[in-house]
Amino acid sequence: MFIYNNTPKLDLHGEIVSMVEVLVNDFIEENILLENKYVLIIHGKSTNILTKEVHRVLKNNKSVIDFYLDNWNLGQTIVELK
Repeated sequence: MFIYNNTPKLDLHGEIVSMVEVLVNDFIEENILLENKYVLIIHGKSTNILTKEVHRVLKNNKSVIDFYLDNWNLGQTIVELK
């Protein structure tokens, strides 16, 4: 799986944890409608608070096939959509 410049990205830097679920689910829903197979969610890597919340939301979203931390940048998660 290659990430390109045109791969859709959601940058959550500076967001509060309580907004993550809404933002991530809306982003996924939009990209399902656009028929995108992969998206990036940028959460940063400092305290892992956003990372854990993003992964919790992705685990519970039925439109997500798989997700994993990017090996080249642990501050972002690659998401595979249905």
